Amino acid sequence: MMTSVAEVASGRQLNVLIASERESLTRILAESLRAQGCRPIVQETADGASNALGNGTADVLVIDSGLPGLRWEELRRAMNGERTDLPEPLDAVERRHIAATLRYTRGNRRNAAQILGIARSTLLAKIRKYGLDREQ
Repeated sequence: MMTSVAEVASGRQLNVLIASERESLTRILAESLRAQGCRPIVQETADGASNALGNGTADVLVIDSGLPGLRWEELRRAMNGERTDLPEPLDAVERRHIAATLRYTRGNRRNAAQILGIARSTLLAKIRKYGLDREQ
């Protein structure tokens, strides 16, 4: 008697991530896995595969080594649960947003302060803090 892949997963459905842009290959493989009681998760891009791995939904990975944009180091990190998309520090976001607002207002600080919803004096302090006055 032959044991199915799903039975190896000790009574639960095995999630198999298939990372390939080859449609016929992924279709055949997904159908075969479904017939064995598995749940195929198809991703056509390397980024999609990394995200799926990062979510922890895949139990098994089948990857096409010719997948465009494939970065083995990123996939390894995703498989180990390491996050590569750390949030940016708030100061960096605020600096970039103030600079963009000043560009939008063509350097008009009064209009920029109104758009940002802060007092002009607060904006001037932030411009000095982030060194934006030296860039203009």
